[in-house]
Amino acid sequence: MPAPLQTIASSQQLPDQADVVVIGGGIVGVWAAYSLAQRGVSVALVEKGQVGAEQSSRNWGWCRQQNRDARELPMATKSLDLWERFAAESGEDTGFTRCGLLYLSNDDQELAGWARWRDFARTVGVTTHMLSSAEAAERGQPTGRSWKGGVFSPSDGIADPARAAPAVARAIMTRGGTVHQGCAARGLETSGGRVSGVVTEQGTIRTKVVVLAGGAWASSFCHQVGVRFPLASIRSSILSVGPSPAGLPDALHTAAVSITRRGDGGHTLAISGRGRVDPTLQQIRFAPQFLPMFSRRWRSLLPGGLEGVRSGHETLRRWRLDRPTPMERVRVLDPTPDRGTIRLTHERATALLPGLKSAPITAAWGGYIDSTPDGVPAIGEVGSLPGLILAAGFSGHGFGIGPGAGHLIADLITDQAPIVDPKPYHPDRFAGFSAGKVADF
Repeated sequence: MPAPLQTIASSQQLPDQADVVVIGGGIVGVWAAYSLAQRGVSVALVEKGQVGAEQSSRNWGWCRQQNRDARELPMATKSLDLWERFAAESGEDTGFTRCGLLYLSNDDQELAGWARWRDFARTVGVTTHMLSSAEAAERGQPTGRSWKGGVFSPSDGIADPARAAPAVARAIMTRGGTVHQGCAARGLETSGGRVSGVVTEQGTIRTKVVVLAGGAWASSFCHQVGVRFPLASIRSSILSVGPSPAGLPDALHTAAVSITRRGDGGHTLAISGRGRVDPTLQQIRFAPQFLPMFSRRWRSLLPGGLEGVRSGHETLRRWRLDRPTPMERVRVLDPTPDRGTIRLTHERATALLPGLKSAPITAAWGGYIDSTPDGVPAIGEVGSLPGLILAAGFSGHGFGIGPGAGHLIADLITDQAPIVDPKPYHPDRFAGFSAGKVADF
């Protein structure tokens, strides 16, 4: 079964023009469109399939500051505030709650790394608590194990991946924006060296600003307009179980397995960092830039198969704007989950939390995580094509920081003071061989 997801109705008519067109109805795209609509900007969001149907509904649902790379931490902090405010502003429910995130470990090196992050977090006003062995055992009581220590981040939380993107999309339409599902953007029109329109399968929208929030499709779309954007997709595999006994943690991470309570009372189970690399020509093209990333994380990554080639999201071929594109042939990336990983994840989860043994498996799914060479997203105007704002490569962190990313995008477009410093995210950093330091977490 696929990942659970709420469905929404689309806007009835594609506009002839808009101040801004957002391509991609994932969590980053909807938050960008929502932030623009809040400011009275005319915005149209086009999505080739269904809002939230790809990685935005296939993730853990964590909204965290804990263990964020220093470049992402300010955006994570701002995003938590935006997640919290959204319900009051919109009347919509994303399932967000500041339940706190619990990390447990018996590894001295891992605990030392968390302590170093705690010391850094203090310098920027973020609170996280290192747990003694006794405190970890108390908070981790459902595991029935002793622990050397852990971390608890009280102001962090979770939202419901099945509800979040659809809820924000409804709020876009309430504020006068339009949302168009089943409407693939085939390419861009330009005039005088800058963006002048978006060609979709349903017609052309005249606009001077485009936000490309295409997730795993972003690099191949950039390739169509002569923009080089290094991106590699990692295929992750996750499962969910039905309602579980009371007393289990809302969000728990260990090296073996992580669990998150879902909006339906069940839990999502996953192994952090584990995934398969499905080779494609795009990955071969950008391999030199990804060597530092893969050399640090090779223990968690396994060789994949032909899933990526069949999906077509990493193609290097050019497509025509008057014919169906790969995005219309594959409306939703729904890769086959790795059955070995699903079995291992369930075994580890039930061993860690015996209370899960009575909870039936309700679904298992795969998803493509779009990663940049340094693990930090690309957000900003593409230097070679004015009017094109890139917002992709969130490297598995997009769900939690989506609100802040959307706010930043709206700031850049409306020339307002940015919610966070935009420099660490600018896509021009990928112009050379190396983008810089690979993200710590």
